[in-house]
Amino acid sequence: MSAKRIAIIGGGNLGSAIAQGVLKSGFAKGSDIIITKRNVSTLADLQKLGVQTETDNAKAIAAADVIIVALKPYNVKEVLSQVKSAFDPGRHMLISVVTGVSMDELEQIAGTGIAVVRAMPNTAIAIQESMTCICHKNTSPEQAVWVKELFDQLGVTVSIDEKLMDAATVLGACGIAYALRFIRASIQGGIEIGFDVRTANLIAAQTVKGAAALLISGNRHPEEEIDKVTTPKGCTIAGLNEMEHQGFSSSLIKGITVSYNKILKG
Repeated sequence: MSAKRIAIIGGGNLGSAIAQGVLKSGFAKGSDIIITKRNVSTLADLQKLGVQTETDNAKAIAAADVIIVALKPYNVKEVLSQVKSAFDPGRHMLISVVTGVSMDELEQIAGTGIAVVRAMPNTAIAIQESMTCICHKNTSPEQAVWVKELFDQLGVTVSIDEKLMDAATVLGACGIAYALRFIRASIQGGIEIGFDVRTANLIAAQTVKGAAALLISGNRHPEEEIDKVTTPKGCTIAGLNEMEHQGFSSSLIKGITVSYNKILKG
């Protein structure tokens, strides 16, 4: 697919982050993007970059080739049903980044046979460091390649079965918050042992960044890298064991499963 006009329906945190990431990557120009929100005054930064803002979802859809839906899960069906007539199954591709709405449900709203994609990025998409899981239906090979290229420029992508999309939401999207909470706790510990907050913040954040890079660059298991820094009778193993005694791993696993069950139950 050549350059396409993109409509982002929902200019909240995720929708705005997608627009920012697309612009920063150079994948699309500001003039190729339309983003909708009831109060467009909050999108002033994107407007300065040439992005068109719109309060009318139907108008934005009609003017676009690719529609990215970034609405809240509880109102996506209602909002899209109101603009159902604006969709053209023969021309449009619909990409949803909404939790808990299936491709079949999206197709029923937008029109039988429309190319539908579900993508689950996280908010690091704004700095082109997202982990995005993708599945699709009714897409041509060309469309599938275009979607992968779009999200590849905004981080790392993986293709999954739709049945795993809820799990991907928890591990990849909610996971940003879990990782940040770990960093926050590390900062608090750092302050307690003597660092000022700015220095503790830098050390904790860069340490987590480095740990992730070790796994990604070397395709290693975490325990391989843990073993390198846990010397006999050392301070690292003492700290790790105390964290485990306090339920560190089990509480994180439990949090992930509770989040997943929340999605399933709605």
